[in-house]
Amino acid sequence: MSIGILGTKLGMTQIFDETGNAVPVTIIQAGPCPITQIKTQSTDGYDAIQVGYKETKTKNLTKAELGHLAKTNSPALKVLQEFIVNTADSIEIDKPITVELFNDNDTVNIQGYSIGRGFSGYQKRHNFARGPMSHGSKNHRIPGSIGAGSTPGRVYPGTRMAGRKGGNKVTIRGLKIVKIDSERNLLIVKGSIPGRPGGLLTITKKV
Repeated sequence: MSIGILGTKLGMTQIFDETGNAVPVTIIQAGPCPITQIKTQSTDGYDAIQVGYKETKTKNLTKAELGHLAKTNSPALKVLQEFIVNTADSIEIDKPITVELFNDNDTVNIQGYSIGRGFSGYQKRHNFARGPMSHGSKNHRIPGSIGAGSTPGRVYPGTRMAGRKGGNKVTIRGLKIVKIDSERNLLIVKGSIPGRPGGLLTITKKV
């Protein structure tokens, strides 16, 4: 894995390319992410950097978390995440990670949590067809048979039924960076990304 940056989804809009075609884009508030720890092969058994994101109030963190951040003079940070790297020798702990990590037209992978839909039924969760709505039918939105007959006489594990939908970690790969605003720490990415506006995202370069 390469070094990445944490960000927040702000929302979607559209821009126009050179030929006048409307291009859907997502705007991401990315970083800055201070480096809170550097792990090396000699001390930790692997090379990685730990970065933080979203300053918060001191009262929201435990003493252990505050003590960990104090080692690098970092502010109280809500989110900490590691990125495994090939070598951590050239990384300086006093330089935060910003959108300048990327360039225009770079291809990135973005990870976030999809919108949670709660407990959902068969039609919404699995796109099942409904039953007849008239002629005396009472089978409108019920699932129908879930059995496999007398043999094996049980319901197979994994049978599609009603249940929790959404709220899963999703990675969208190969998204193109259309524009970078270094002054406001914004990434403008072509296409859609998982989650609601305000959701936490992890952005890494596509390897």
